[in-house]
Amino acid sequence: MGAQSPAGLGVTPSDSSTSLIPADHAGVTDLFAVLAYGEISAFYRLSEEATLSPSLHGKVAVARMAAAELAHFERLDVALTARGADVYAAMAPFTRALDDYHRSTDPSTWLESMVKFHVGDGIAADFYREIAGALSPDVAAVVRDVLADTGHSEFVVEEVRRAVATSRSERDRLTLWGRRLLGEAITQAQYVMAQRDELTELVLAATGDLNGIATLFDHMQTAHAERMAVLGL
Repeated sequence: MGAQSPAGLGVTPSDSSTSLIPADHAGVTDLFAVLAYGEISAFYRLSEEATLSPSLHGKVAVARMAAAELAHFERLDVALTARGADVYAAMAPFTRALDDYHRSTDPSTWLESMVKFHVGDGIAADFYREIAGALSPDVAAVVRDVLADTGHSEFVVEEVRRAVATSRSERDRLTLWGRRLLGEAITQAQYVMAQRDELTELVLAATGDLNGIATLFDHMQTAHAERMAVLGL
């Protein structure tokens, strides 16, 4: 989940910054676990999608993205082990929701793959990054580390912008694809939260209440529009 983030989403916890969620909150383990499965899923997905690239440059760039996602998974594995959790058991409750999301948004072309990496993964990253703002510094550092831009966003942006600048039909098709990714990602986030009470409690504590969650989703849509604009869509 290394897509570059737009400016801050503007959602903050209802409490003051001194009332951070403690590191021993049970939901932190679930947060690390869902992030870990997201990262390892991204590794396999990008490894497969590298074959869609029409150029050797693209294949190498996507392989490097995949390597970065694997490194993020390793970081979360260490963090979960430090909390006394087994990474595989911890990830298990979230595999179905994330697998369903990827099945429903399986790209059929190289450009769809690139838009999904930049926009789809970016939506998820915005959600988790905002939660990090309410976490204790050590926990927040892990979350932000694995969500950090891996330096490959520029390649993706150039690939997509070049294609849509010369093809109106490609631009229209990818615009619709981006809208689909937004809807599926928000549905996924809601479903993931419902899998574990501890994670739901963590998200509620981070956003304040159900209205805070709704506001977060609104801001995610705004950030999505900014990413699409960067891509020329």
